[in-house]
Amino acid sequence: MKQFEVQKLSFSYADSNKICFDSVDLSVDKGEYVVILGRSGSAKTTFLRHLKPGLAPFGKLSGKIFFNSIPINQLSETDKVSKIGFVMQDPDDQIVTDKVWHELAFGPESLGWDQKEIRAAAAEMASYFGIQNWFHRKVSSLSGGQKQLLNLASVMITKPEVLILDEPTAQLDPIAASDFLNTVRKINIELGTTIIITEHRLEEILPYANRAVVMENGRIIADDTPKKVAEKLFSEKNPMASAMPAPVRIFYGSGAEGISPLTVREGREWLEREFTVSPFVTALHEENLKDSNKKALEIRELWFRYDKDSPDILRGVDLSVEEGTLHCIVGGNGTGKSTTLKACVGICPPYRGKIKIFGRKISKFRSDKIIAKGVALLCQNPKSIFTQKTVIEELYEMTRDEETIKNIIELCDISHITDSHPYDISGGEMQRVALAKVLLRKPRLLLLDEPTKGMDSFFKESFADIVMKLKESGVTVLMVSHDIEFCGRYADKVSMFFDGSIITTNTPKRFFAANSFYTTTANRMSRHIFNNAVTAEDVIELYNRNRGSRNEEI
Repeated sequence: MKQFEVQKLSFSYADSNKICFDSVDLSVDKGEYVVILGRSGSAKTTFLRHLKPGLAPFGKLSGKIFFNSIPINQLSETDKVSKIGFVMQDPDDQIVTDKVWHELAFGPESLGWDQKEIRAAAAEMASYFGIQNWFHRKVSSLSGGQKQLLNLASVMITKPEVLILDEPTAQLDPIAASDFLNTVRKINIELGTTIIITEHRLEEILPYANRAVVMENGRIIADDTPKKVAEKLFSEKNPMASAMPAPVRIFYGSGAEGISPLTVREGREWLEREFTVSPFVTALHEENLKDSNKKALEIRELWFRYDKDSPDILRGVDLSVEEGTLHCIVGGNGTGKSTTLKACVGICPPYRGKIKIFGRKISKFRSDKIIAKGVALLCQNPKSIFTQKTVIEELYEMTRDEETIKNIIELCDISHITDSHPYDISGGEMQRVALAKVLLRKPRLLLLDEPTKGMDSFFKESFADIVMKLKESGVTVLMVSHDIEFCGRYADKVSMFFDGSIITTNTPKRFFAANSFYTTTANRMSRHIFNNAVTAEDVIELYNRNRGSRNEEI
């Protein structure tokens, strides 16, 4: 039976003549797991919001949406709330109460459940999702991963038939994201809940999806099993092929033909079949870790806590960042990464420790003084720096130099959204606008907190080009990120944050090749064959380099 049926759906915002999506037809059966793919700005989020009536944006809409064969606008208010669950990209956008147990109870209370039903349901959800140990905590004290898990539990407590998720792992570290998506899969398998999800992190979801739907320029261009969609994208040389999981990109990038592997296990088995005679452990050239005397940032024994009686968030942080490099910091949610960046610009002044910027010690942690030294911070939530009604006005707030603004618009690829409200664009586009606004400060030291969050694979490459150009011009970039693939491909050095301090720093290949879980998909897939292969490009290079030797031996 069809859970959703969308017929000839078209939509454009009220203040825009641009059509977001045009004549979209889509059906989703009960119990299916459907992944919707597309570039940032391809209207995935807007489309999903139309499947949840209370979140549908205002504008010009035509076409029909049926839920369980009933026109969606004819559903009762109770059914709209309880039967269709929605988890947003930003955990903070969805939380409405101050305590964890209040948040769990909010939905049932709004639906008029009695107290005994609410207590029983909240207890069950807390146990199922592992929330019982922080059941009575304040929501403000939770990490990003915990907040998103709470949102999921708060939606599931009303027993929805459909769960819609809009890039739910954008702010989660790799391990927390994997745990979250495994929980979503469990909900689909064990409870039979229909899953419709958009996500840029495809390694964890495509292998378990029944279908993959690709949106491009407001239309659906592919709708089939994930493996057949991948084959179609690569055979047609569609740019969306670059968004496929690493095993797929390695398979087709190596010149293989047919149906590609999708999971790490399938990719590993394919490599083993390709190199049946003997393993080739050829390693890529890797430079030793070197330190320059020119430091853009030096942190020594940094300690910080938010309240006098609260536990320390930073516990003796030591970090050196060389001038003109991209230095990435990885680690779990809530370990102190973002707090370290905020300490460097005076938002979270430490009570102990030293910070030097370009060799000069900061004696008083005043934000205006630090910014004057050429330091700029792009926070994790881009909305925090938006104050104007349009994107172009956001840029004019920083400077009136027309030529500079024109260049930054071109650099960040935001010319098509300059007249839009900053809140009406996609998450990835928000990141690009926020980056453009920060770059107009012309910083010498640029601090970035999760800058690739919500970005598609296309703009990640453009973003990498931006960072490389900044490095060439002498700008130093310190970046906190959960994007392991990006860090492995572009960073000069990588540091691991754990329990309030940095425990190790190394080059990307040495760092990621040494890890079992905190590493890239390409490395997990190929480490038994190749040494130090961290990116998909590394594996493809080593595969092709050893192909001749393999054929000779056979």
